[in-house]
Amino acid sequence: MYSPNVGIVLSQIEEGDIVLDIGGWALPFNRANYVIDMMPYESRGSWKEGYTQGSQGGEREYFDRKTWIQRDICDRAPFPFKDKSIDYIICSHVLEDLRDPIWVCSEINRVGKRGYIEVPSRLVESSRGVEPGIVGWSHHRWLIDIDKKRKK
Repeated sequence: MYSPNVGIVLSQIEEGDIVLDIGGWALPFNRANYVIDMMPYESRGSWKEGYTQGSQGGEREYFDRKTWIQRDICDRAPFPFKDKSIDYIICSHVLEDLRDPIWVCSEINRVGKRGYIEVPSRLVESSRGVEPGIVGWSHHRWLIDIDKKRKK
């Protein structure tokens, strides 16, 4: 998550809220009660050299080994939560990586009441030099635009 937005997101989460971080392995949001990611709990906060590592969203991890759900979020099986049972969902820098972001968005809408989604800007995705010799990020499958004209 873009670091200036961390405080904004934390201010939108109430004390008793149940929070889900989708795809938070590399930089888990500590305030999340649940994290769902294909990588194991033990490897959380690790990434390749030169990339951000650690965690964000507070000092204390609200999730633990039992609430870290390791699975492929595009497997078309419903997330293990009841409809509208999650007060706040965080999905930061995940949708552009997935083979089926539409499925994941449908699950976000099904289980979540409100939340925060962040994707890379088209400018970054269209810039040479983000990774040597290519334009944008090699592992991103999608370019995502935010339509500011749509009603919430």
